[in-house]
Amino acid sequence: MGAQFAATQAKSKFYIPANAEWTQNGVTIAGSHGQGDATNKLYWSHGLFVDDDQTVVVADFGNDRIIQWKKDDTTNGQVIAGGKGQGNGLNQLNRPTDVLIDKETDTLIICDRQNQRVVRWPRCSGTTQGEILIGNIACYGLAMDEQRYLYVSDTKKHEVRLYQLGGKNYTVVAGGNGQGDGLNQLNFPAYLFVDRQQNVYVSDWNNHRVMKWTIDAKEGIVVAGGQGVGNARTQLYYPNELFVDALSTLYVADSWNHRVMRWTQGAKKGTVMVGENGRGEGANQFDIPIGLSFDRYFNLYVTDYNNNRVKRFSIE
Repeated sequence: MGAQFAATQAKSKFYIPANAEWTQNGVTIAGSHGQGDATNKLYWSHGLFVDDDQTVVVADFGNDRIIQWKKDDTTNGQVIAGGKGQGNGLNQLNRPTDVLIDKETDTLIICDRQNQRVVRWPRCSGTTQGEILIGNIACYGLAMDEQRYLYVSDTKKHEVRLYQLGGKNYTVVAGGNGQGDGLNQLNFPAYLFVDRQQNVYVSDWNNHRVMKWTIDAKEGIVVAGGQGVGNARTQLYYPNELFVDALSTLYVADSWNHRVMRWTQGAKKGTVMVGENGRGEGANQFDIPIGLSFDRYFNLYVTDYNNNRVKRFSIE
């Protein structure tokens, strides 16, 4: 098993204590210098990936680039893919929404959303272009399992596809039965998480719910939300990036409620981890949180879309 999948396995082995709490005032570790394309700025950032050394890699959607921020360097980031203007050249990106790190090959796997492709970029210094892994797909979210399979959400087909890395053939593992709110359907599947049992968790954006699909299932299970739009503990409002720990506890960026929620396995309602203090730019506020991840110390990282920043919330 390669380093990437060992890292993935370590993540899926996370046993975050059920009674864990996080500081309510987050620390800005990237951006927050206004909207722009300088290396100290972000522009409508989306998905993020936190490396073992706490380097944060961000899909900087509005800047058409992937940028990384080293631990303890909150002044400037480093552009590691794209950033050459909006376009479809191999040296360009167009509105990327998600990014993974493959440590085995030291490469980035990127959902290049508006170019409708998944691309791979070497992560080494001086890289000037990437390569196309998958074309003609309305991708949004990415995930990878321990067996080196790549999962991609398709918002046009309303399905999640499973690919062998580098292959063109795929299997539909969630949705694929048209746009809708049935248990066998999805409506704009956004972000993904795959656990050690290859269960696929999907933020089913327009249905305001998170779905879980087991291997070979014909329909999914609602594990969060699905009770219409609202801010009750039983509801979500355009959920985005998510994370599932080894106890099958779900963590989700509840974007339009400006909060991050936690749902234990089988729960009918969730609890608020951070946020829900009104829409704003305070240390305890969000303005549409989208990306969500943890480091190996269980600190929480969130991309704050309209505030053009990444915030870290330390576990208490």
